[in-house]
Amino acid sequence: MTASPSEPGAPRTRHGQDATYDLAVVGAGSAGLAGAVTAAERGLSVALLDASAQTGGQFYRHPAPALGAVRPEALHHDWSAFADLRRRLAGSGLAHLSGHHVWATTKEADGTWTVHAVAGADGAAERPVSVRARTLLLATGAYERQLPFPGWTLPGVVGAGGAQAMLKSGLVLPGRRVVVAGSGPLLLAVASSLAAAGARVPAVVEAAGYLRYARSPRALVTNPRKAAEALVHGAALLRHRVRVLPGSAVTEVHGTDRVEAVTVSRLDGDWRPVPGTARRIACDALAVGHGLVPQIELATAVGCATRTLPDGTLGLALDDLQETSVAGLWSAGETGGVGGAELARTEGELAAHAIVARLRGRRPDAGRAAGLRRRRDRMRAFADVMSAAHAPGPGWPAWLDDDTDVCRCEEVPAGRVREAVADLGARDARTVKLLTRAGMGWCQGRMCGTAVACLAAPDGPPEPPAERRPFAVPVRLSTLAALEGTDGPDAPHAEAR
Repeated sequence: MTASPSEPGAPRTRHGQDATYDLAVVGAGSAGLAGAVTAAERGLSVALLDASAQTGGQFYRHPAPALGAVRPEALHHDWSAFADLRRRLAGSGLAHLSGHHVWATTKEADGTWTVHAVAGADGAAERPVSVRARTLLLATGAYERQLPFPGWTLPGVVGAGGAQAMLKSGLVLPGRRVVVAGSGPLLLAVASSLAAAGARVPAVVEAAGYLRYARSPRALVTNPRKAAEALVHGAALLRHRVRVLPGSAVTEVHGTDRVEAVTVSRLDGDWRPVPGTARRIACDALAVGHGLVPQIELATAVGCATRTLPDGTLGLALDDLQETSVAGLWSAGETGGVGGAELARTEGELAAHAIVARLRGRRPDAGRAAGLRRRRDRMRAFADVMSAAHAPGPGWPAWLDDDTDVCRCEEVPAGRVREAVADLGARDARTVKLLTRAGMGWCQGRMCGTAVACLAAPDGPPEPPAERRPFAVPVRLSTLAALEGTDGPDAPHAEAR
């Protein structure tokens, strides 16, 4: 049974109490919004669940109304596309459940889906809610990939995406003099945004460089908007006199109570620091990130198949219409591989058309679906080129000394992980976790997972783990106790009071 529509924040639909929606969408970013409003406009009853109080996801994160921002669109690329989705959402009549943290999904014996969530700001209220639907679309996005280095736990070191989120949602800067480092096209966007907002950006330190894009000219030619975006960011960096240092990395952070400077080293082709190339750059903050990792825990928990992406991360294996290997469950956006907001919107719309056709027992509109597939395939080809171009090299662990914390939550240094591999026979991240507790903390390996997997496979590329976890986000035991008539998240008829 679902939460009663008479309760605050509960689903509302024309079907009334104990409704089973046609579609439940998890995630209100570009992909989720596009999928939800397209399905609603085609006549489906839709519930859209998202942890945030505002729509837009990470890409279109924007200030809370209380901050009184006059022009939030100034901090965004392609704001008009989001404004259109938001306008369509307002007129769609679908149930938008903001502040709902989805921790599990289950497929019932009758083929319908139950989405389990806790409601409240940041999950603090912990009010359990369950939503039933005939089909499910996961658009859960991605999180930042971090590679550790000495000093990365100092105050003033933030994720590159985190720095952008601080600016977009809080209108604050992580510092006055901010080095932007890591790998991936996000760095250019972050640096240009910070510089435009008044920060001094001494350098953008890109580990991979950009020459690898030239190996795939077709993907570049067929995606001119991506080239235009790069030119816009490049022009902004020139205007603000920001240096771009390709083939380099921040290999150490210096400071006592917070960041005071960073060491930048040139890298060889395997990302090992080149001796004699280290130099210091003074700063009071470092925004660092090495790309994004698809957030697929909800999907893998119900057995969805995955594929290894060109940068070594795992994404969902999807068919031509965005359906996963589990019938009745579709996915769109970064879950299938990171490719940007336009690709996410296209995939969300394509999934919605496929879901409408499935529920109505007919084939998707051939013309519309074919056009969306062509656009999706073109942008996905560029996304794969981008992913391969910025994939971490195998030599980056040479940045680490044995005292460098790899797992911040459990304070596990690199030396203990190396000991587990060399002396105790660990050969994968799971075994390292059991021997050292690396990955057992609050973030559940999101921060340290890449590093632990690489250190656990010193002789070759690590095999990314597709872990099946019953909880996608932390849930209080009291919340689980409030689920009537269940023995846990796998029980088939979890109810919400």
